[in-house]
Parts: sequence; structure tokens; C-alpha cells
Amino acid sequence: MTDKQNVLAIDVGTQSVGAFAFDARGNLIDSARVAYDRPYVSPKPGWAEQDPTHYWDCLGRACRALWAQEVVTPASLAGVALTSQRSTVINLDQEGRPLRPAIVWLDQRRAKALPPLPGFLRTLFKLVGVAETVDYLQAEAEINWIHENEPAIWEATAHYLFLSGYLNYRLTGRAVDSTGGTVGYVPFDYKKHCWLPDKNWKWRAIRVKPGTLPELSPPGSELGTITGQAGTHTGLPPGLPVFAGASDKACEVLGVGCLADHQACIGYGTTATINVNSARYIEPIRLFPPYPSAQPGAYNLEVQVYRGFWMVTWFKEQFCHLEESRAREMGVDAEVLLEELAADVPPGSLGLMLQPYWSPGVRNPGPEAKGSIIGFGGAHHKEHVYRALLEGLAYGMRHGRERIEKKTKQRLTELHLCGGGSKSDLVMQITADVFKLPAIRPAAFEASALGAAMLASWGAGVHPDLETAVGAMAHRARVFEPKPANVDLYERLYRRVYLRLYGRLRPLYLDVMDITGYPDAPGRSGS
Repeated sequence: MTDKQNVLAIDVGTQSVGAFAFDARGNLIDSARVAYDRPYVSPKPGWAEQDPTHYWDCLGRACRALWAQEVVTPASLAGVALTSQRSTVINLDQEGRPLRPAIVWLDQRRAKALPPLPGFLRTLFKLVGVAETVDYLQAEAEINWIHENEPAIWEATAHYLFLSGYLNYRLTGRAVDSTGGTVGYVPFDYKKHCWLPDKNWKWRAIRVKPGTLPELSPPGSELGTITGQAGTHTGLPPGLPVFAGASDKACEVLGVGCLADHQACIGYGTTATINVNSARYIEPIRLFPPYPSAQPGAYNLEVQVYRGFWMVTWFKEQFCHLEESRAREMGVDAEVLLEELAADVPPGSLGLMLQPYWSPGVRNPGPEAKGSIIGFGGAHHKEHVYRALLEGLAYGMRHGRERIEKKTKQRLTELHLCGGGSKSDLVMQITADVFKLPAIRPAAFEASALGAAMLASWGAGVHPDLETAVGAMAHRARVFEPKPANVDLYERLYRRVYLRLYGRLRPLYLDVMDITGYPDAPGRSGS
């Protein structure tokens, strides 16, 4: 047990870095956030890159801004933990210097010269119907693209890290990361939460050099302490323990208090996800593993809509210049005006139905999938499209729920929402109505930061175990009850229209892909 009760959570997102100080009850003492100059750059269409040092610079600025507000002091902290975006990768040389820009998780480049695999393996993969999935894995692996297109960078790489590993390295001086943040195209054992044995076929499929991956530790364990250099950069006391956090989505699940397998966490962020924490290894979609949980040894059963609430940003940029201009004059977000307009639209959006497949996948939906909206008529305006977008995302999350329930044979009875979309009363109510369940808004909007704070509190001994930390620090703000009339309408639209859309449109998507070449099927060029 430590005398100090406060902890620092550092949340490294897609748009910004935040520094959040929490007390032992999960109350936010103070926070500071620094937005990136640009979330990423695109030297070529579909690419997404960022200077790794920019993340580190913004992290330091966020911490220093927090201390400058003089509400919380570094000396009051028992420890720090970091949570970050998933699947952003960084190559470092022997001295720990970045060799190239980070490849951000939004990047869409694909390797073409796929690493060769033994013939018997190829035959086996075809026999069991996973050859396309293996091709997808190899094409999507960033290190395969680097090996193919930047061989000098590949050769000079001494450390191949996720963004969380890079920032932990800068904080502690050690190439170490959390198992809870290990999500991406690396030879990781998603069942045992460790690197795969050297002879596993994935080491041949993914060209990661042995010895370049970090040491792994479970969430809540001590990774090291703040170095003198990191202390100068951040204002944190040298010697302060740094505890293993987890990915942003895993920390969200923890931050809203979802440890039981009857509880679902919906994260309405850039990627929309539905997650269920599970003690069992279960693949919510066949051949796609559950991700590591922020609870050591557990799994997050996740189904995602890849571009999720990014579609709201896309919609604003393309169609809402008037609302954005008015919002700037009023000093509010454009979503406030859009929500006011959409709130007057009846449930069902006067027959508009949106399928939220703005980005391709490999299965459910497949790489041929595209977004679609059906049911247009002369009565429809932008507010109808906006509400249809929100309803389409809720349908997508419900579909994910049913996939998880089918695999686990466990009925979900609690629904907790977080992320930017959870700020909206309209989104909360639509989700409650579509799911036919009360939708719970957490007291702490920054759920991923709170999840990291829970891990730091447990690691530092503020709480004796993770379950106690979650029980003490996770709180509810408001519950949105489903409205019976809306439930009936959404049920019929979901069953009779939404669930049929992909099957009916898939042949047309395939024709579009064949004719235009967009989107190219993952792995096609390397097959």
C-alpha cells in the first residue's frame, strides 16, 4: 500500500495526446490535451504516416501543460500508465532513433511480394479454406511492405515496436511493452499472450527479424521507471514507476467497468467497436483472434466497424459546410447542430438505410464491400442522411453483438457506451432502441484514460487487485432506456432490411471491384 493515491494516465490517440490525473475513486483531478499538428500525412494515396518524435513531443507538452495548471503536482503521483492507438508501428535503429515515419493504423498500403511459404503449408491452407486469410495477413503486415520497398530500413531495424512500445521505451529506456497493447501483424500468440515459438509458420509469413520485438509484460506490471531524460521532457519525477497499460480499446472496456461476460462495451470512436471481456479464448469471427484484454490473461471479443465515427467527420467535411460555419460563430461543435436537426427526424429516417462499410475488410464484410444508402426520396435532407448514418452504425454494432452471443452462447444484458459518440444523447437513445437494452453512459468520458489509471492504481498498490480498482473507480452517469415504439420499428428494419443488405449487394460490389479495381482485394496482387 502506498501513501500516494493519485496516478497519471497518458492517452495517445489518433488526434491528440492527453495527460489525465485521477484519484483512487476514479475522479478526474485535472487533465491537459495537446492536438497533433496533423494526425498523419499521406505521401501517397492511402498512406498514413507520422513522425514518431511528434508523438513524444506532444506527450511531453501535455504533461508539462498539466503541471502548469497547478491543480495536481508530479510529486503526488504513485505511478503512470500509458494507453494508445493500436497497430501503429515504428522502426528504430540500435541507438533508438526512428529510421522512418511511423506507419499509422489507418494506412492502407499492402505488400505485393509476399514472403514464400513451404508448399505443404500452402496446400494445407487451401484445403482448410484459409489461404485468402493468410494472403491478407501477409499483405497487410507493414514489415513485409518495408522489406519489399525499403530493404535498407528493414536491415537497419534494431527495434520494431508498436507506438505504445516506442513511448514506453522513451519513458523508461527499455524496449518493453504490455501484452494488452499487442495488436497487429506480428508473430504474437493471441491465446497465450506471448511471442510465438521460433519455428511457428508466422515467422516465415511476417518478415520480423528475431530480436527486434520488445519484451512483453502483463497489464498492471511495472515496466521500469522514468529516466532522467524522460523526467526533463515530461516533468515527471525520475524513478517514478511506469506500469503496463493496454490498447485504447482494451482500456475502454476496463474504464467503463466491463469485466463480466454479460457486459458489452461499445466504443463509438474513429473505429466503432463492440467488446466483451472473456476468460475464454473465443474467435468472434472465425480465424480472427480475440485481442488481449487489459485484464491479464483475459480476452476482448471484438467486432468492429472500421471507419465507425470517422464517417461523422467525413459527412461533416463533405456535406455540412453551412453547419460548420454556423457552429464556429456559435462556439459549438457542428455535431450539436446536426444532432438538433436529426432529433426531429423520426426513427427509421423516413426509410433511409445505411450500410456502414466505408472501408474494406477480409471477411464479414469481405474486401469487396462498400458503403451504401438505400431508400432515397424527395422528402430526404441532410439530417435524414445523418440520422441514417447513426442508425447504420448502431445496426452494425448490434450485428456484432449477435455474432459474439452466438459464439459465447452468453446473452448480453448490459450495454456500456464510450468514445466521442457517447456524448450524444441521440446516439445513446438510438443505440438503446436498436439493441433493446438500456444504454449506460459512464461518468468518466475519457474511458480509455480511466482504464489505464486503474492499471496504474493496481500496479502501485493503491488498490489490492484489478477487480477492486474497477469497482472503486468506474461509475455511471446516465442510463437511456429503450422506447417501446422505437424498438419495434428498429427490430423490423434490422431483421427485414439491414441483415439482408450485404448478401443482396455483394454480387454488385464484386462487379464494381472487377470493373473499377477499387477496392483492390487484400493480397490479390501477391497471390
